[in-house]
Amino acid sequence: MDDVEVGPYNTLPEVLKDFSLSDNIVIYDSTLRDGEQMPGISFSPEQKLALARKLDEIGIPEIEAGFPAVSKTEVEAVKTIANDGLNAKILVLSRLKKEDIDAAIRSDADLVLLFIASSPLHLKYKLHCSEQEIKNKVVESIEYAKDHGIVPSFSTEDSTRTRLTFLEELVTLANEAGAKRIGFTDTVGCATPQTIRYLFSHMRKLVSTPFSAHIHNDFGLGLINAITALSSGATHVCTTINGWGERAGNVPLEQLVMSLEILYKKDLGIDTTKFWEVSEMVSHFTGLPIPKTHPLVGSNIFTHESGIHVAAILENPRTYESISPELVGNKRNLMLGKHTGKHMIKQLLDDHGIEADEELLVDIVSQVKQLGERNGHLSDEEITQIINRTTEAHKDG
Repeated sequence: MDDVEVGPYNTLPEVLKDFSLSDNIVIYDSTLRDGEQMPGISFSPEQKLALARKLDEIGIPEIEAGFPAVSKTEVEAVKTIANDGLNAKILVLSRLKKEDIDAAIRSDADLVLLFIASSPLHLKYKLHCSEQEIKNKVVESIEYAKDHGIVPSFSTEDSTRTRLTFLEELVTLANEAGAKRIGFTDTVGCATPQTIRYLFSHMRKLVSTPFSAHIHNDFGLGLINAITALSSGATHVCTTINGWGERAGNVPLEQLVMSLEILYKKDLGIDTTKFWEVSEMVSHFTGLPIPKTHPLVGSNIFTHESGIHVAAILENPRTYESISPELVGNKRNLMLGKHTGKHMIKQLLDDHGIEADEELLVDIVSQVKQLGERNGHLSDEEITQIINRTTEAHKDG
């Protein structure tokens, strides 16, 4: 493709040795639930519906729409989404409590994500209960959900700090009780990719039930850990738009999808050309700007100032852009500043219909660099003034 140039190494057999991805990858986006747990963030029911519609429009197959036990308003917000005629399955979160499951049922969701913490830290300092009590709750809650007409999934919270033998027991119990999906959570983002590979590969030997991965990004390993999980037995993975969520956030939807589609050649059927639009929508609703350097959708990602880079970009954009900005709905921007070279100025003059000899070109470049050193970059008005002023001076000269 002319709009992609990622090089040959990614697909070499020796590079992909002992690595393969599931053929049935399912993205479930939790922007409306985990993303909303970002400190200070609260979506209105109208905003939740708008975001759910946008996620459905771009082809996200599953949307975690909320935590119904939070409030009656949350139940109604999820119910509105669930009855909006979307193609996506609607998921909700629930503790292992009957009142939580009842709220999930009232929300008309398709699947309830039952969860409970399992690590010694959480059992001792948060839940104040024993492992046996946890095991009893798992079986009771899954059976209660099934008996009351909602499909149950089960996940352990803080899986990566839980004793392996206890995880094995919980997985076996959940599977026997009828959980349709079993999830593992790196709640504080402290697992290495090697840990994720071991955990999912090991658990896959126990049961054939679909596995999901809920990964956090506290050490910046969210994306690679998600991909590792998908190559080690997981079929479902949680994301949020822009990766927003508690603390360092979650796996960014746009980064995971583009990595899978472009780098690993996995067609997920998702319209990536609207990623920038979706990111901006969440930014607008939360009041939080997208960092300029945020991969794929940040304003700096397809912006170039260096003279050497711009000269190459003008010849072939793939020299400094492995993908076209249009693939994610972003756009290219060539910025003028202290690093600007003659190629960029020549292009600008050509665009203005101005023929320039070497002396005029050098003079304009010099002035652009000087102003760029003082101000960082030049506005369109400033460059127009320099071009007009310098062109006139050369005529008079």
